[in-house]
Amino acid sequence: MPLTFAKEGEPISIKKVGGKEDTRQFLENLGFVAGAAVTVISTVGGNLIVNIKDSRIAIGKDMANRIMV
Repeated sequence: MPLTFAKEGEPISIKKVGGKEDTRQFLENLGFVAGAAVTVISTVGGNLIVNIKDSRIAIGKDMANRIMV
């Protein structure tokens, strides 16, 4: 399922990252790689604030839909 459907506060594992090559590379540079643990902190209008690798990152709904958990 896409990251946008994840429950807030529950750590989950990333299965794969989709999208075009440049999009995947951008997300990988932020730490969104297969096997990494990610926790959704909050959701506002479909946009997410997530905790990954001891950092809080805000990502848009379209980017979050490319991250499968």
